[in-house]
Amino acid sequence: MARNLRLILSPPSRIWSLLSNGHRYGEWVSGTQQVTAADPHWPQVGARLRVRVGLGPLALEDTCVVRICEAQRRLELEAKADPFGAARIAMELIPWGENTLFVLDWHPLRGPGTRMHGLPVDYIVSIRNGMMLTKLARIAVREHRGSGDALQSAGSG
Repeated sequence: MARNLRLILSPPSRIWSLLSNGHRYGEWVSGTQQVTAADPHWPQVGARLRVRVGLGPLALEDTCVVRICEAQRRLELEAKADPFGAARIAMELIPWGENTLFVLDWHPLRGPGTRMHGLPVDYIVSIRNGMMLTKLARIAVREHRGSGDALQSAGSG
């Protein structure tokens, strides 16, 4: 499992507003080329987000399904990218004063990732997820500042 923590100097409600808008995932999820569809009831349990992921001309269709949703606190997705299998992506928002401690866990569920699971793969995924959290933090802080508050991003990826 790859685990990343990031202190985002923005309240959980601001972070949740980004997570609960499926069409915005392409702004912060590394490797996403385009969000092709988001169920209107996203992020309720069972809702789907369809995205095109990849680099350059190498792309594939991915589907994320909401498995657990606790508004303002926790969102767990199952990301399916055939033929590569599926992974569990768990996001937890912990109030930290006026800010948010964001915990992101990634774990392969099916496919080749389960056989390659371990230090090298987890390390690469951890780097990718750290980059994602940096993007998410920048967006949240920028939008929080735009609402009249002057905050800065801090934390580790």
